[in-house]
Amino acid sequence: MLMHFQYNPLFSNQNIPGWSISFYYKKKRYTGIYHQTGTIEWIGTAPEQVDLGPLKSQIHELMLFHVYE
Repeated sequence: MLMHFQYNPLFSNQNIPGWSISFYYKKKRYTGIYHQTGTIEWIGTAPEQVDLGPLKSQIHELMLFHVYE
């Protein structure tokens, strides 16, 4: 389970989509850019391949709840 999920708009004009995201997973901090299409561009080290599917699903749900609500 990911913890301490944070997101911030990439642009001061809130009509332009794109958010920087960060969270902790398995005691490691991960950062990335969440695009409007739902794709994630990892900054630095990406999570292990086996964890990507569940993490992407959790991040997408959190973004739907917080941004698109």
